[in-house]
Amino acid sequence: MNALTEKFKNVLYAILPVTIIVTILHFTVTPFSPVVLFRFYLGTVLISGGLTLFLTGVDLGVEPIGQQMGREMARSNRLWVIVIASLVLGFFISVAEPALHVLAAQVDLVTDGAISKTSLIVIVSGGIAALLVLGVLRIVYNLPLYRILTVLYALIFILVIFTSDIFTAIAFDASGATTGAFAVPFIFALSLGISAMKRDSKASEKDSFGMVSIVSAGVILMVLLTSLIRQSEVADGVLDLNAGADGSLLAPFARQLPVTAFESLIALLPLIILFYTFQIIRFKLPRNRLRVISIGLAYSLIGLILFLLGVQAGFMQLGIELGQKLAGGYSRWLLVSLSFVLGLVTILTEPAVYVLTKQIEEVTSGSIHRRLVLGALALGVGLAVALSALRVVIPGLQLWHYLVPGYLLAVGLSYIVPKLFVGIAFDSGGVASGPMTGTFILAFIQGSADAVEGANVLIDGFGMIAMVAMMPIITLQILGFIYKIKTVKRGIDT
Repeated sequence: MNALTEKFKNVLYAILPVTIIVTILHFTVTPFSPVVLFRFYLGTVLISGGLTLFLTGVDLGVEPIGQQMGREMARSNRLWVIVIASLVLGFFISVAEPALHVLAAQVDLVTDGAISKTSLIVIVSGGIAALLVLGVLRIVYNLPLYRILTVLYALIFILVIFTSDIFTAIAFDASGATTGAFAVPFIFALSLGISAMKRDSKASEKDSFGMVSIVSAGVILMVLLTSLIRQSEVADGVLDLNAGADGSLLAPFARQLPVTAFESLIALLPLIILFYTFQIIRFKLPRNRLRVISIGLAYSLIGLILFLLGVQAGFMQLGIELGQKLAGGYSRWLLVSLSFVLGLVTILTEPAVYVLTKQIEEVTSGSIHRRLVLGALALGVGLAVALSALRVVIPGLQLWHYLVPGYLLAVGLSYIVPKLFVGIAFDSGGVASGPMTGTFILAFIQGSADAVEGANVLIDGFGMIAMVAMMPIITLQILGFIYKIKTVKRGIDT
């Protein structure tokens, strides 16, 4: 109960500011219909309860499974076992990621099924699986993270030259969405389980970071490669202005519940089967520990159902309408300003951010304070969402105008900052692109793109998650460089 209460407080702090902003806007500049507004409030309740259960389930069940799997892989000391286990685990973990389901559903909706939800989930999960193998081998064979990232992003930007703007935006967004509340804890636990088996404690500490950044690059590569192989043609996206505007309050929830329950069960079932199979033939965990993990898996399933139900039936529609009304009926600079505020508030209330800032403060022995990190992240993410809105209102401003110089800077910094900060920074994208970013703010930007003449919902509506995932990489590496300078000066002074 204590764990549930603490998680509920954290989730409530993350969701409440957005709910307050929506309420203020409703009574001032953008009034909504009562049905849409109350669906949003009901969605807020479902998301709060769902995320509380889901995150508690991740702590109790998913993370212990990840660490146990990591230890078994390291103990086997057989390359083929490590490769196969990484492929299987990477695929199944990605399939169960809530943020990926939300993004895939939006892509399916906006493309009118041309890029189906199932196909995008399978493609992205394949990329996670392939690059998880590389991430595990990096730990086993002590491969430098910054060199791997240099090669990966060089390949990515070569492929971007030959890829349409639509698939470029979706690829980078999928990368940010995949490293969410389910995948990141499991991948961290897996990397910790493997790196903990190493004798060198310093190498173990550094190797425990960086896995997320490698698999994120794998998602981008897989989507870009798939788009080139399939040569898919997608028409301009369109959002239905009147979707769900009429009808009863509970009708969308009733329609969505059986679909969401089935999809959530299918998403988690492979991991559940895999764990209990290994429990029988290999793990042999004590009964008490097995019971706790089982409760955690049950929490994760119920929480995933409630979260996705709240998002699909309550949250997304109001986000789209808010973007449409601001972009279509008010100053577009108000749209950009509000985007900055939403990004700022979202990152400040993201529970995982506080874990990350505490971690950095401990690693640097207090040389870089939590408030400094939090402020830098907040400004970075606020700027990322504002720049995404700016891309909607300014014709000709494209996603690659941001991403190419941004990632060149990020990779360049990785050669001069302390290597521990490289792993933390590149992993931080999953922390920044949390549940509010992938749901409400994504819908908000898409609604804006739908309302602005000359903007494209597919090209301009996607790409925001990519921006949010990129900014912390730059911000935290800059802080790492500051830490390096302060450390050198301290050495000179002494």
